[in-house]
Amino acid sequence: MDRHRVVVCIPTYNERDNLPDTARRLRRANPTVDLLVIDDASPDGTGQIADKLAADDDHIHVLHRTEKSGLGTAYIAGFTWALQHDYTVIVEMDADGSHQPEQLPRLLTALEHADLVIGARWIPGGEVRNWPRRRLLLSRGANLYVRAALGMPLRDATAGYRAYRADVLRARDLTRIASQGYCFQVDLAWQAWRAGYRVTEVPITFVERARGTSKMSNTIVAEAFWRVGWWALTHPRRTPTPRTHTQPHTTSDPDTTHSNITHSNVTTSSS
Repeated sequence: MDRHRVVVCIPTYNERDNLPDTARRLRRANPTVDLLVIDDASPDGTGQIADKLAADDDHIHVLHRTEKSGLGTAYIAGFTWALQHDYTVIVEMDADGSHQPEQLPRLLTALEHADLVIGARWIPGGEVRNWPRRRLLLSRGANLYVRAALGMPLRDATAGYRAYRADVLRARDLTRIASQGYCFQVDLAWQAWRAGYRVTEVPITFVERARGTSKMSNTIVAEAFWRVGWWALTHPRRTPTPRTHTQPHTTSDPDTTHSNITHSNVTTSSS
């Protein structure tokens, strides 16, 4: 994988207490990888902090947006920027430290034999730390619902730590994606799977943020519930379109019945 053409997209809104440490850890663990901060006019000055980081490191870039308009649109803005700048791999990562930058290499390694790699919490080797029981049940339940409704055999379709080959995103009309939050992640994974792209899940350690406030809300949960249900009703085909791939597949999970979904057995380690 040509890591000189990798960019990590990190949306921010009021993350001044988290962004500097996340950026430092990312650059230290992945010195050839670029970082794009997409800031939604954070009133706490996160955008200005990002500008200072970029001034000191030419691997860091900042995209300023004029208002807070959702996680999905922030990522779409970042993806569009990355495609315009000819990156070959585009990564999603949270600013709050819940996604470990030190584990990015395992996603990039898996991408050598895949088109989309998802850092998964709910596969063997995956781990979640410091979540309340309600969040654990919500995430587990959401993924069971997605699997049942859409027939997509991913264990963690709602996960937000993931790496795409640029061609996967280039094939989508990004301007037509309206979903947000959990639903945005499901949308992109589902469309990639339906199009026959190779999707791999690798285990990660997810750590609940230590500073700041989670952006999770009842509105985001409700949107995911009704959009997934609507997709299930309006798209009855529950198998992927066959594609021709020049690279070999990774070893498939024995429980997986669709050949373009695989699960890695990489073992996580503490960060």
